[in-house]
Amino acid sequence: MSATSQTPTPGKDPQAEASQKPGTLSKEEQQKIARQAARSGGGHGHGPGGGGQIAEKAVNFGPSLKRLLKELALNKAVIGIIIVIAAISVTLNVIGPKILGRATDVIFGGVIGKQLGNRIPQARGMTADQFISMAEKSGQAGQLGKFVDVLRQYDDIVIGHGIDFHKLGLVVLLALGVYVVSALLMFLQGFLLNTAVQQAIFRLRRKLSAKLDTLPLAYFDKQPRGELMSRMSNDIDNVAQTLQQTLQQLLNAVLMVIGVLIMMFWVSPLLAVISIVVIPVSGVVAALIGKRSQVQFAHVWKSTGELNAVVEEAYTGHALVKTFGRQDAVGAIFHDRNQELYQASFKAQFISGIIQPVMFLIGNINYVIVVLVGCLRVTSGQMPLGDVQAFIQYSRMFTQPITQIASMANLLQSGVASAERVFEVFDASEMSADEHGELATTQGRVAFENVSFSYSPDVPLITDLSLTAQPGQTVAIVGPTGAGKTTLVNLLMRFYEIDGGRITLDGTDIRSVPRAELRARIGMVLQDTWLFGGTIRENIAYGRPDASEEDIVKAARAAYVDRFVHSLPEGYDTVIDEEGSNVSVGEKQLITIARAFLAAPELLILDEATSSVDTRTEVLVQKAMNNLRQGRTSFVIAHRLSTIRDADLILVMEHGAIVEQGSHSELMAAEGAYYDLYESQFNSAVEEEEQPVH
Repeated sequence: MSATSQTPTPGKDPQAEASQKPGTLSKEEQQKIARQAARSGGGHGHGPGGGGQIAEKAVNFGPSLKRLLKELALNKAVIGIIIVIAAISVTLNVIGPKILGRATDVIFGGVIGKQLGNRIPQARGMTADQFISMAEKSGQAGQLGKFVDVLRQYDDIVIGHGIDFHKLGLVVLLALGVYVVSALLMFLQGFLLNTAVQQAIFRLRRKLSAKLDTLPLAYFDKQPRGELMSRMSNDIDNVAQTLQQTLQQLLNAVLMVIGVLIMMFWVSPLLAVISIVVIPVSGVVAALIGKRSQVQFAHVWKSTGELNAVVEEAYTGHALVKTFGRQDAVGAIFHDRNQELYQASFKAQFISGIIQPVMFLIGNINYVIVVLVGCLRVTSGQMPLGDVQAFIQYSRMFTQPITQIASMANLLQSGVASAERVFEVFDASEMSADEHGELATTQGRVAFENVSFSYSPDVPLITDLSLTAQPGQTVAIVGPTGAGKTTLVNLLMRFYEIDGGRITLDGTDIRSVPRAELRARIGMVLQDTWLFGGTIRENIAYGRPDASEEDIVKAARAAYVDRFVHSLPEGYDTVIDEEGSNVSVGEKQLITIARAFLAAPELLILDEATSSVDTRTEVLVQKAMNNLRQGRTSFVIAHRLSTIRDADLILVMEHGAIVEQGSHSELMAAEGAYYDLYESQFNSAVEEEEQPVH
């Protein structure tokens, strides 16, 4: 993988992309984002894009959210308990204002009763009904006016007694108890819900990891590693954060709206009708704003994945970037991707951020209308003051969850956009299902029978290829770059599936046995070394974890790892860091060769396995390889023809076809393609040595 730029999109010039005006989106790009959720751009390597069919669909919030909840497979019993707890908590919460309204009535009624007792001493000790009856009989109802109207709402007032503090204390204690129990239930609900969400996210990560194991190599060939890492980490983390922050609030908000609506109609149907006008208005506003922000959130996570791909690629190969002086070019590409992310993030947050202030404005207008109408009804004696106070609280409680739901739109949209990027991986075509056959004891006879293969249907690579490797033979594969050498062994390993013909191992079609069983018989040493973060001992034993210390040391000596291990501070317990920077490239190659020695496979594939070691070590390793290849069928891919002169069979490939085959002496005598390759290597070396020094 190139370290100088982001993996280019086929047909596009990376420099042209770097010079593109930052932060701008073409019409075609905008349409593409609207059609699908955050498809990553670019690719590298062979093969068609994206491992087959990638989900191509428009950003669709409802179905995507439904699929997300289904994918999470939340525990239904736990969710049921959470809903019951939430319902009880919300019920207690919405009863609270009514109880506090009763406290207001006790205070207000006591004040009115005290005033009437002072004004009309003979009425002291009367109830409200008795006082109203007396006033009507004596003709004083008209003079008392509003007092009579107000008293009609307070039938438990005793004239002249003032505030009943005993009753007031009981009401306040009841309200306090209701709110404390509601808070405890809400805490329990949050604990259960967060536990369920984290367990679900754990399962989602495990499912995504398992899905990656089922995808063909072609998928990874066309997906930048940073992009896949972003989907595995950033996108799933964003989904987890979204669910954790919104599910509890959303559940409580919905239940709160229902509960408050019931209480509002109970207290005052007229004021309730005025208040619910806010629902369709808020819904229309949220839908209009949300529709615009959803596309931007999809673009945010697309841009995040592309930026991660640039960073991962550039810093993995930072030495090459510096060597070739490409810092400015890489910086320009990073700037473009960073600018795109900035623009998309700004637009997404700005558009979605409009929702909350608009909702507050609508809620405040509704609040003013409710207060005005409520006060008029109190003065006319149609409502007690406590009910108006309770209704004002309900009005706030009613608009608050609606505002919360609207303000959560940006989180939900962001989370769903990330979920759709994860769904793209779930929707990618998997490898064909394994058969349940068994592979008998392998002798090592490998046959390609009329094999055809192409990475792209319109560009044939291998057509009607046939070859046979007898047990114990060393088969060398040579040819120019792009001839299909590595493709041949990839087909044998079933990293790719052939289009026609068949490949057999001791007469058994390799497609009739599980891939794991096939690959367990094959050892592979690649030109690109791969070591994980662990000790040298653990890396050597990677293919055979139960190997004894004696076997590990024996393999290390055979691959000449033992030579340099003792110069390291911790010996075989030396921990190789993430980048493998504490051992040289050649030493890493030797460790991978020792890994193959220890695995003791029945078939061996060496793809330029000694390309990173020095000449003296290469001679020693070649001798060790000869011992390793004894009694095993081996396929050796080599560019340096001096390393394969002792091969039993040499295949010369050009354009996906075998143009020559035979031993070294036979091919040299034929003076064909192999002869030309051999002469070009060694004659050029001689000519360089004979050049005069100026």
